[in-house]
Amino acid sequence: MAFEIEYSPDAEDHLRALKARQRSTVLDEVDIQLTHQPDIETRNRKPMRPNPVAPWELRVGDLRVYYDIAYEPAKRVLVRAVGIKTGNTVRIGGEEMKL
Repeated sequence: MAFEIEYSPDAEDHLRALKARQRSTVLDEVDIQLTHQPDIETRNRKPMRPNPVAPWELRVGDLRVYYDIAYEPAKRVLVRAVGIKTGNTVRIGGEEMKL
């Protein structure tokens, strides 16, 4: 059974701040990568150390998608934030974060 994808209001704001091409790339990759087995670590998907954003990260080029997984009452992925990584810094919603 496929996971349902939900975007938090903050993540929707982060997506709006991206260029149209970046936004399209992120939405496509989220559908491809997170609909089935979002809790399996891959080359572009990994669990993160404890942080205030989310427990999982999806890499899409220089873009990062931070998400959480819920199994009850239904299987779903909640995208919490979308950022742009430059060097060791990620910009999420205009703020620099070290993750």
